[in-house]
This record gives sequence, structure tokens and C-alpha cells, in this order.
Amino acid sequence: MVWRGNNIVRRHPCGGGLVHTRLPLVMLLFVGICAAGNTDAQIGQPITSNPIPVPITKRGLTVEIRDVVRLPETRGLRPPDQDVVPAGWARVSFVRDLPDGRRFVNDSRGMLYLLDRNNQPSLYANVGAAFPFAVYNRLESGFIGFDFHPEFAKNGLFYTVHGERASGNPTAPNFIPPGFTRADANHHNVITEWHATNPAANTFEGTRRELLRVAQIVTNLTHPFGDVEFNPTAKPGSPDYGLLYTSGSDMGFSNGGGPNASNPGQTQRLDTVVGAILRIDPRSPSVSGGMKGLGDYTIPSINKFAADGDPKTLGEIYAYGFRNAHRLSWDLTDGTMFASDIGMNNIEEINIVHEGHNYGWMKREGLFENGVTRPGGALNQLFPLAPDILDGRTKDGFTYPVAMYDHSEGQAVSGGFAYHGRIPALRGKFVFGDIVRGRLFVADLAAMKKADDGIPQTVAPVEEIQLYVRDQSGNRTYVTLRELIEAANGATAARADLHISRSRDGELFITSRQDGVIRMLVPDSSGTAPSGARGR
Repeated sequence: MVWRGNNIVRRHPCGGGLVHTRLPLVMLLFVGICAAGNTDAQIGQPITSNPIPVPITKRGLTVEIRDVVRLPETRGLRPPDQDVVPAGWARVSFVRDLPDGRRFVNDSRGMLYLLDRNNQPSLYANVGAAFPFAVYNRLESGFIGFDFHPEFAKNGLFYTVHGERASGNPTAPNFIPPGFTRADANHHNVITEWHATNPAANTFEGTRRELLRVAQIVTNLTHPFGDVEFNPTAKPGSPDYGLLYTSGSDMGFSNGGGPNASNPGQTQRLDTVVGAILRIDPRSPSVSGGMKGLGDYTIPSINKFAADGDPKTLGEIYAYGFRNAHRLSWDLTDGTMFASDIGMNNIEEINIVHEGHNYGWMKREGLFENGVTRPGGALNQLFPLAPDILDGRTKDGFTYPVAMYDHSEGQAVSGGFAYHGRIPALRGKFVFGDIVRGRLFVADLAAMKKADDGIPQTVAPVEEIQLYVRDQSGNRTYVTLRELIEAANGATAARADLHISRSRDGELFITSRQDGVIRMLVPDSSGTAPSGARGR
């Protein structure tokens, strides 16, 4: 059965029609493809379209969205062959707040900006100038992301992710996927530590140190590291404090182009970073005295695979089996960790991340078996799970999503956050969206956590947010994010390039790599001026 809105949709055991039943909102979503009475023949047939048939709808949840600031235009900063087409005004990915009230934002063309108390930008660091081999012409490329050490005010440390071309690159990778050599690399994924000499200064001066460089074998820079994060719920003295997480990615081995793409042999391994979320101590082992990682960092002794006694497993792996878990976040109330995992041709996932767990890619996509597991099957195919796996009677070793949607609703899941801020309608929800279409979604946090029960068919329902703006007279107009982007750019937007960030006081920024505008979701204001709220 499938849940959308207040409806459980019960699927006929042999694939017949849908029967709707009204149930309370606190119920969970149980998703099954002919789960009851499924025959072997049905299980053996691929799902040819619309694996989750009932659409995500708007059910009355409306939220105001307001402009905060537009970053400086950077079109033309890179040569035409080193920019995406069409080139957006500015390519905003992350907004980060420091405890001292300062706010930072990156343009993936290489700029790190500081926003003053009126949210006006000034250049903090030209990150791109430090990396002459950087690649900017892919959707996820250039200066991809950044985060500040929790003790930045004392140690001045922050971390960046970027991609580089391998051709002519003088720096050797720290890690090359199994079975390949440096000569096979087309790109490098690089994590860098920056040390600000004066952390309180509003312009960067200091040094940098490379932590990790991973070779990417496929033709295109597809699914590089998309995120670096510190657990914001970890406090000084706790084992997780000061440890750096990376996003988990298959490094393009599903659709990165060239003869080495679509390579299932590179996934489901513990001797590779491919598909894995990593957790590292960014300190050099020469400083920490601890176990050296692949690069110039320390492997935390608390990591499960560091303490398993198996020399064939990488100790920096935290969880694995992801296609492109490009964004990570934590519920600030209880420390639950979430990952947004972009699917292949069919399913987008929100996962609750547990150390040591396997999230299935390339063998699983959503609550389905991937075609590569079947003789003659293909990577873009889905097959139903066996009923005893779907309902949890038989454990198959994989951890399944707690919320998901299919490609009739969108194409690439954005990052998301557990919301506990000032907007009553969003409290207790997980807010996320679709990067391409710009739709904003919510799932109930309690339902998501209940769905983390080891039973694949238990999934939380998803609802769409209706955005609106107010004019100077306070009149409300319903809008879509793409309409706002097109109005800002004065041109049609082929894609929204939606991303979401969280302010220090728990409010949500909505950004786009198309128009360079930072927006916020705000409590209904009846036309008052935007604040760009900060926790001070």
C-alpha cells in the first residue's frame, strides 16, 4: 500500500486498482509494489513506469518566501568552455552562519563572500584563485562547498571541496578506485583545510593544507564530494566533536560517461571511498599522533571500520552504499543524521544515517531492486523486492529510505533539514526539495523516525509546500521558485538549481545557482520588511 496525504492507497495483491482509505495523519506510509500475494512472475518483471503512482500534492501548507540579497554577478568570470550552459547570474550552493553572527556564502565559480549585518556581500576569499586546475563546467563543480570548524573563532580553520582536471595536474591522488591507475584518472576531488591567521578578520589571510585528493575515473566530473560537515549537535568533550564528515558518492560510476561508467564492481565495497560517507579527524597525524588516513588526516579510533581489525576495510568509512548522498544534516534536538541521496533514473531518497550501515546502491534504489542485480538487467531498471524482504520478515543487509519520491515528481533531491524554527506550519517537519524542478517538500519528522524501523515498506508521507510572496500592500501571491528565478533573471529557467541551507537560529535559506538570489522561508509577516534573521 502507498500513503499520500491523508490516504493510504491499498494496491490489489495481484496488481489491480488502487483503493483509498482515510487514516489519521500520524500514520506512517507503507509502500509496497503488490506487497501482499506477490507472485514470482510479478517479482521477476521490471517496473516500466511510475513506481510510486500516487502524486505528491499540496494539502494546504503555505509558507512565505522573501528575498534577502542577490550576490554579485559572476557570469563571464570563467571562460565559456569552463561554465555551465546556460550560465546563471551567480551559482550559490551554501549559506553558513558563525556563532559570532557573521554569515558566509559561496559562489561555485570560486568566490567565498561575507555578508554584513545588512546582508550585503563582500569578498572574503577568492578560493578559485588558489586552484588553477579547477573545473567549473559541470553541474556540481568548481568551489562546491565549505564548512567552518566548530572552534573557528580560536583556530581559524575552515574546509572546502572542489574538483580539478587530472590532465597535466602535478599532484598525485591519495586514492585511486580499485583496478585503476593514476593514468586512468580524468578528474580529482579535493578537500582542503584553510587556516585564517586572524579568524575575526573580514578578509581571509592565511595558509592552506590539502587533506584528501581522490581520483575520478569516469569522463565527466559527476558526483564529486558535494559536502563537508561537522556534526552541529556534538559538544566539546563528546567523541564526535571536531570530526569532519564528507558526502557519499559513487564518483560517477553510474552515469559519469566513458567506458568505465555503469560499473557495479566499484560499489558495495569497504576498500574504497566510492559510495561512502567518510568521517575523519582533520588534524594531521603528525599533530594528533593517531592513525593516518588515505590523506593528511587522522582516522578516528571510534569509527566502526577503524576498530574492526580488518586491514581490507577503510577506517574512515562511516556508512556506505550511496549513489550521491550530496548533502548531510542533523536534527538539532536529538542528533539524528540525514542524507539526501540522488537516485539514478527512478527514485530520490532521504535516509537516516547509521554508522556501518549499507544503503544499497547499486543493488537497491529506493525500495526496489536495481536491474544490475538481474541477468540481462540494466542500471535504469527497477524490480519489486520480494514480499518477505519488503515487510521485514527477511533481512537483506540493506538500510532503506525513510522518505522518497519518484521521477514523475522530480529528478534530483536537494539537501534538507529538520525544522524547529519560527514558522508554525513547518515545525516538526523535515524540509527538502527537488533541485531541478524547484519544488519544496516536507515529511513529518516523527513519521520519518518511526519509519527507521528496519522494515523497508515503512516510509513517511511527503507533501508539497505552496510558496507565496507579499507585495508592499501586504497582498499575497502564490508563486513557484522557478517563477521567482525567471523574474529575477528576465529569462526562462530550464532548471531551478534549488539548494537549502540553515541559519544559526534554525531558519531556512532557499538558494539557486541560476539567479544568485538568497531567499528565506519566513513566518507570515503581512507585508513587513525582510530581516534575513540571524541568531545573535
